[in-house]
Amino acid sequence: MILTAAAFGLIVGGLLGLVGGGGSILAVPALVYGVGLPLAVAIPTSLVVVGASSAVAVLPRLRGGVNWRLALIVGASGTVTAFLGAAVNRLLDPRVLLLAFAAIMVFAGVRMLLPSTSTGGACALPGGGVNWRTCLPKAIATGAVVGFLTGLLGVGGGFLLVPALTLVLGLPMAVTVGTSLVIIVINSVAGFTAHLGDLQIDWAVTAAFAGTAMIASLAAGRLGRKIPDQILKRGFAILVLVIAVYVALQALLP
Repeated sequence: MILTAAAFGLIVGGLLGLVGGGGSILAVPALVYGVGLPLAVAIPTSLVVVGASSAVAVLPRLRGGVNWRLALIVGASGTVTAFLGAAVNRLLDPRVLLLAFAAIMVFAGVRMLLPSTSTGGACALPGGGVNWRTCLPKAIATGAVVGFLTGLLGVGGGFLLVPALTLVLGLPMAVTVGTSLVIIVINSVAGFTAHLGDLQIDWAVTAAFAGTAMIASLAAGRLGRKIPDQILKRGFAILVLVIAVYVALQALLP
């Protein structure tokens, strides 16, 4: 179990470092289907893993690769809703949660593959600068939705943050990756805190998973800065769709 967790940690960390999200899309299914943990244990474990590896992955992007103001606004607005999501999580059947997970992944993946006709957005105007009157409500709403899903599904939110930051808030992919990683750290801490009341976690598995994920995320973060935005965006979307199909099948099959 420890070796399996370490192997999956390399994959999850690499994905986080490259595209600034998607780690929990792999982490939760990997912990449930690969390592064999029940969903109640996999959710807080994934938050520890993804939060730690995101903190490491953002290090190569600290200079010019993070919109700190947006990261703090989106992250802060999601901390309250993360507790609401965790409360709803306790009321739902695990199969329902996994199907919800898959449905949201399909939406995010398809939206990322669709061509974007707009240039920039309220939070990243074509000529530079930010229109805060339009940007602020969108940023708060984005944070609230992602924070709720963080608590509900045990995800750092990167698989939704990447499409949201690029398509809704208009950030370029190069800034989206670093900004997403900072928000994931904030969301992961809030989501994990929300689960403290009924915390179930295998710390040996968590340490193995998180340790290799942090190493891989740092290496991939350096590599990701050299890959064109469009390739990262398309590859991320395809991966999300493939895993969505797998998760849905696992939830539906007896």
